[in-house]
Amino acid sequence: MRPLLTIFFICAVDVLGFGVIVPLVPYMADRFGAAPWLITAILGSYSLCQLIAAPLWGRLSDRYGRRPILIIGMAGACLSYLLLGFAPGLSWLLLSRMLSGFMAGNISAAMAYAADVSLPEHRARALGTVGAAIAVGFMIGPALGGVLVGNDVRSASFLLPALVSAALSIVAMVLVTVLLRESVGAAERQANRGRAVPATVLHTLAARPALRWLVLAGVLVTFSQSTLESIVALWGLKRFGVGPRSIGLILFGLAAITVVMQGGLVRVLAPRFGEQRLAIGGIAAYVAGLALAGLAPTLLTAIGGLALCGIGSGAFSPSASALASRQADAGNRGVVMGTYQAGASLARVLGPFSSGFIFGRFGPGAPFLVGALVTLQALWCMLAVRRASIRDAQQ
Repeated sequence: MRPLLTIFFICAVDVLGFGVIVPLVPYMADRFGAAPWLITAILGSYSLCQLIAAPLWGRLSDRYGRRPILIIGMAGACLSYLLLGFAPGLSWLLLSRMLSGFMAGNISAAMAYAADVSLPEHRARALGTVGAAIAVGFMIGPALGGVLVGNDVRSASFLLPALVSAALSIVAMVLVTVLLRESVGAAERQANRGRAVPATVLHTLAARPALRWLVLAGVLVTFSQSTLESIVALWGLKRFGVGPRSIGLILFGLAAITVVMQGGLVRVLAPRFGEQRLAIGGIAAYVAGLALAGLAPTLLTAIGGLALCGIGSGAFSPSASALASRQADAGNRGVVMGTYQAGASLARVLGPFSSGFIFGRFGPGAPFLVGALVTLQALWCMLAVRRASIRDAQQ
């Protein structure tokens, strides 16, 4: 448990800095005069760069260890926050998001680390620990960011939150250096450098049928998650007239539910129902929550829908990640988890780039309803994962 607690603490601090900034970017872009479609495109640029870089960082973490990749990613995040804090216009805001996305190798490295230090039967629990740490960062970060800037968009200063995020990245780097032991031994790293590994995401997926369906399910679910995250500030402002502080508190509550699921209930539910059924239940809850939020006539009803989304996300994410980790061995775990993370990054590109257009064309609730329809297809993918796993076991 000690390595998992250490990585939990480090990830929570790291993602806390990211969480402080995320809900504020739309307000910054709006102040610079950006249209809704451009605001969400700026958010999507982060994931576009992460999509390109995630498999590379996963492969490098197999060959050179998890710790160096974690440190490099946190250093890049620190620089991106400083660029964002002093951004004089949209081009600098876009540059900061792209740099942060390209350097975001820490998530796949952290997942690979958790898989390294856990037994196969406890992997959902271990990856749930990382997921809970990420949710803690997203729980506290948006609320902290909202408090730092206040509820008046016109007078808000975004420099202080950016500096706080940069400082948190530095703290996370120090924690990795001082507390975290490398999970990939020197001999294993040397063997991995000489081992032939798939050169691209497509090669990795071609060799693993079950992973293909898991990645597709992850894409469909994460599409809706990124849609929600990218549009929730504009949705709250236009539909219910709420500002940054209120949105930050709503996201705090949403992440709190996810933390309870990933950090606690998954430990009980996964052994009892299995990762496959838990993932399917999570998908169903997320679809129901999105539909309720999209159609809600009042803010209270919408918050109820978002709570269902938190339950669904908390059940699906660690379960699907654990199933993906079973498609790897110790020598290519970083590659496989980087590939799975690349699928999530692709969804985080598609979600923000489409949500702004849908919002502007069909109204505030439309992105949530489209997300529910898209995510519903993930149920079929999870059934295909089971069929592919059975065929692999028979072979």
